[in-house]
Amino acid sequence: MRSIWNGAISFGLVSIPIKVVNATESHNVAFRQIHTEDGGRIRYRKVCELEDREVSQSEIGKGYEDVDGSIIPLTDEDLASLPIQTAKTIEIVSFVPADRIDPLQMDAAYYLAANGAPATKPYTLLREALKRSQKVAIAKFALRGRERLGMLRVVDDVIAMHGLLWPDEIRATDEVAPDAEVTVRDAELDLADALMDTLGEVDLDSLHDDYRDAVEELIAAKAGGALPPAPAPERGEGKVLDLMSALQSSVRAAQEARAEGGGKAAEQAAEEMAEVTRLPRKSSGTRSRRSAPATPKDVGGKKSTSATKRTAKKTTAKKSTAGARSASAPKKTATASKTASGGTAAKKTAKSTTSTRAKSTAKTTGGKGAAKSTAAKSTAKKASSRRKAS
Repeated sequence: MRSIWNGAISFGLVSIPIKVVNATESHNVAFRQIHTEDGGRIRYRKVCELEDREVSQSEIGKGYEDVDGSIIPLTDEDLASLPIQTAKTIEIVSFVPADRIDPLQMDAAYYLAANGAPATKPYTLLREALKRSQKVAIAKFALRGRERLGMLRVVDDVIAMHGLLWPDEIRATDEVAPDAEVTVRDAELDLADALMDTLGEVDLDSLHDDYRDAVEELIAAKAGGALPPAPAPERGEGKVLDLMSALQSSVRAAQEARAEGGGKAAEQAAEEMAEVTRLPRKSSGTRSRRSAPATPKDVGGKKSTSATKRTAKKTTAKKSTAGARSASAPKKTATASKTASGGTAAKKTAKSTTSTRAKSTAKTTGGKGAAKSTAAKSTAKKASSRRKAS
């Protein structure tokens, strides 16, 4: 791989000669601008505005445009004379845990290769020190006319360097966050968790650029004089009505895709996944019962129910009153029997108890009139019994 920068890593008093190569490459399909009428190439030419002529690369230098539009020329010698230690040195300034680096700061990635045999020993020393400490090195370096921030870490047996954006180059999130406050229900979170579990993990090496493949097929088809391939039908089940429907449909689709791609093992995993259902809406049910208008039948039913309750209370009161009277009647009968003989007293007591029960029954079932009649008969029988006893 061709190096893009040669210099050294400054590790305290240790200097490690290295060369920098790009760690990544672009596989994008490159397009050229053409004239649509005749297919001719459209090119950009570097033209001097004062002389109105095209100039070569060797005639082009650097310049800074001031606020008034004037250009201040700067040569390579001017920039090389700046007192910057990182002009040809990657200067390590600290070692920090890897989780201290915000991924937002990540920029281009490079591999650092030992430049020559003398660099092998100190290069290996720094690599093993990074491995054992489980930390990354924060460094400053200059590349393409500016000083940059970098992070050094170990990839396999190579020291890799990630360009980092300066902290003041990261924009704040104040203007990006949603303005409205939204409440997420537990049922929606459960479905999101189920979708995450269904999708699971993926081997990043198995992912590829489908769009690039489609573009290459299109180019090959048109180069061969064939019609471009028909686009694949879009998958979908119509419009999604709400978030819950979208999540439920996504879980089902992920389960089907996993079952088709993974065979029986995937189907078993999908079956073992807990099924998530929509939580009941207690509040809405309560509102519907409270807000339902009362119909005439309902009103009548409420009245009849109230009347039944009042009748039941009266009947209970009568029963309790009758019970109290019937409880006091045996006591009076027992007192009267002390003056009489044993057999006669027993008869009077039985008759008195019978009359009292009849009196109680009459009050609860037959009303006040029947109770009075029964009481009168009982009184007459008592008087007759006393005369006989005397």
